[in-house]
Amino acid sequence: MEPVFGLLNVLMAIMNFSRANATACTLQGESAYPQLSKDGDIVVGGIFPFHSRWDIIDLSYLVKPIPLKCMSLDFRGFQFSQSLIFAIEEINNSSSLLPGVSLGYKIYDTCGSTAMGVQVAMALVNGNEKSVSNEVCTKPAQVQAIIGETYSSVSMAVAKSIGSFSIPMISHFSTCECLSDKRKYPSFLRTIPSDYHQIRALAEMIRHLGWTWVGAIRRDDDYGNSGMAAFTKVSEQMGICLEYSLPYFRTYSQGKVMRIIEQIKSSTSRVIVGFVDNFDLQILLDVLFEHNITGYQWVGTEAWIFDPELATLDKHNILQGAIGLAIPKTEVAGLKEFILDIKPLKYAGSAIFTNFWEVLFNCTYTGWNDTVDSQMCTGEEKLSEIENTFTDMSLMPVFINVYKGVYAIAHTLHDLLGCKETCPTKKQPDPLPFLEQLKRVHFKTKEGEEVYFDINGDPAARYDIINWQTSKQRQNEFVTVGLYDSTFSVNSRLTLNLSSIVWAKNTNKVPVSVCSESCPPGTRKAVQKGRPVCCFDCIPCAEGEISNMTDSVECNQCYQDSWSNPQRDKCVKKETEYLSYEETMGILLIAFSIFGVFLSLVILIIFLRYRNTPIVKANNSELSFLLLFSLTLCFLCSLTFIGQPSEWSCMLRHTAFGIAFVLCISCVLGKTIVVLMAFRATLPGSNVMKWFGPPQQRLSVLAFTLIQVIICMLWLIISPPFPFKNLKRYKEKIILECHLGSSIGFWAVLGYIGFLAFLCFILAFLARKLPDNFNEAKFITFSMLIFCAVWITFIPAYFSSPGKFTVAVEIFAILASSFGLLFCIFLPKCYIIILKPEKNTKKQLMGKILIK
Repeated sequence: MEPVFGLLNVLMAIMNFSRANATACTLQGESAYPQLSKDGDIVVGGIFPFHSRWDIIDLSYLVKPIPLKCMSLDFRGFQFSQSLIFAIEEINNSSSLLPGVSLGYKIYDTCGSTAMGVQVAMALVNGNEKSVSNEVCTKPAQVQAIIGETYSSVSMAVAKSIGSFSIPMISHFSTCECLSDKRKYPSFLRTIPSDYHQIRALAEMIRHLGWTWVGAIRRDDDYGNSGMAAFTKVSEQMGICLEYSLPYFRTYSQGKVMRIIEQIKSSTSRVIVGFVDNFDLQILLDVLFEHNITGYQWVGTEAWIFDPELATLDKHNILQGAIGLAIPKTEVAGLKEFILDIKPLKYAGSAIFTNFWEVLFNCTYTGWNDTVDSQMCTGEEKLSEIENTFTDMSLMPVFINVYKGVYAIAHTLHDLLGCKETCPTKKQPDPLPFLEQLKRVHFKTKEGEEVYFDINGDPAARYDIINWQTSKQRQNEFVTVGLYDSTFSVNSRLTLNLSSIVWAKNTNKVPVSVCSESCPPGTRKAVQKGRPVCCFDCIPCAEGEISNMTDSVECNQCYQDSWSNPQRDKCVKKETEYLSYEETMGILLIAFSIFGVFLSLVILIIFLRYRNTPIVKANNSELSFLLLFSLTLCFLCSLTFIGQPSEWSCMLRHTAFGIAFVLCISCVLGKTIVVLMAFRATLPGSNVMKWFGPPQQRLSVLAFTLIQVIICMLWLIISPPFPFKNLKRYKEKIILECHLGSSIGFWAVLGYIGFLAFLCFILAFLARKLPDNFNEAKFITFSMLIFCAVWITFIPAYFSSPGKFTVAVEIFAILASSFGLLFCIFLPKCYIIILKPEKNTKKQLMGKILIK
């Protein structure tokens, strides 16, 4: 049809260009005649489908096509036309609106055909004269505006054809969003909301009900295809996926219909969105029942959700529990009674009225359909005795849309004609000014409802949410269960009473239609490869990450001082770890430290008690007492490593340990040197001992210790140790430890201790075979061997031990080396003093040389 429309537009442009210089004419071709008409000062056109289908003709393009033959009378078209006539009669009888100006009407039948719709629209625009001239068509428009059409596809063709003439077209039922495009359809307006809002209302309702995996059947035309394309786009934005979107038209072959059936059967979604009209769905119902396509939750548009004829035809309850959007129920006083009064139809057009009456009452005037079941029409039949589509008033909101369209035209005329108590002129306004004024019209109906058009020629969108429920008489009823109003805020547009809804299979439980079950907190969604985003796997969050919402797309990282709980749905404070006084390891290390202190004090007491005995004198009692004191300090300094690190404990633990051990090793080194020098003093003419007397021994110990004190002071001044939360060693807990501050300072302290220990070991090793019954150098050698072995082992253990075990290893090294010195140097002496006193004599202690 597009080439035809293009040709028509060209012809119309030529007509408009040559208007001033040509005489009246008409387009060539067969002219259509109005089915219903009435003269008036200003005429309003109407195009409605009085028939629902037509004979399919062969368009071979070799011969001129014959006119379409309309079939299957549709009572809805008559109801729409009655609404238009009612509004015009009411306006003509009004003293306040268009006083002194009478409105007439010309109403045409489109048969629901696009071609017929364009033809009758051109007849309204250009007149229906049969004369043909060679001159360009210049006759002014025959109508001020056109009310109609019902179907979006027909409206699109008509609006595009008459758009260049600026003749307004106001539709009561065409909802396609595409018609809001003013570049393509500049003169199109409507009194029914655009699918733009209906699509969003459907998507919001589906999301509200938790359905993320749905199927769809769309009418295979501009209405269905463009509407479903927009619905797909909006649904994706709201997290809804379409498993399938199947085109359907009532003229489809059986093969195409079977492919639709197979697709529905093989699908996993339980919700079907029907973006079709009532006629398509009527034909589809029998096919769905034949293949047992029942139990699905249908979601409908206003095109069929409120259709009583469809509800009557749904004998097998295929659409049971359907939910969808309908135009809100409204009333106009007198409209219902006027529609049911057939006299205006009779007076306006006798030909169509005869056919209408025969089908309405199943009778005949002429006998052309005289059968056994038919009877002659008397003309006195009463509507109160029958019940059919014409007597059904369920589409009253759509009838009122026609009514509001006529009133919009009247109010615009009233403003343009300058009407007050009377209208100064009855001249029909030019189309373009009339169209611009019509777009700005804003009034209230006599029931108080506001009527206006937005920038796209659309009204405000309000929908009732309708639910199909089965009554006790096994009939479908339409129950209002919610509301959607686009004028409200985003969060309050949709209201839905779930408790009053009856779903498919007559249940009160909301159906479930998802591709994948929701991911619980503690997991995240991972889209399955090659499938829509609604199909996903639930992946547990990694350690240290959580998701505290259902269907989380990603897991959130916990803060540094927090960690995920086992369920991965909450961040909890990390456990802090340090070597405490309360735990078993801490208690054992404290016990060993105290035992070391106690043992040192006991030996000190023993040495004090037997200080005048040869064995105590022979081992340099002054250095021995100083050594015992330093060992006591070594045992005590291990306690500073236990407990929560603080600023003072961090600075104290390493410096106290470093100074105490240097003091200890200095004493041992002094004893070792004294032993070596004592044996050298026995050589003839040697007076070396005068350089290693008690004052020199004290001075050497002080000097060695002072060096360590200076190292520690520099360390504390430049970069001292400090409390530190180690977040890297363990992800799930925080290690409270002392940061070394300056690593150089730490290793300088430790290296100095090692240097003295190694020097002491070498000297003691050289003196181990000196002739003496009780050579102390042997015990010093062994003690230094233990000391060095412990601290050499400590280095790799220190770096490999995790958390609090690092501190435990350090304490163990201190205790082990301290006990090694205590046992190796003092235990043999105590053994002799306590258990072998007979050996505690000069004779036993001396070989050839007496040590003073």
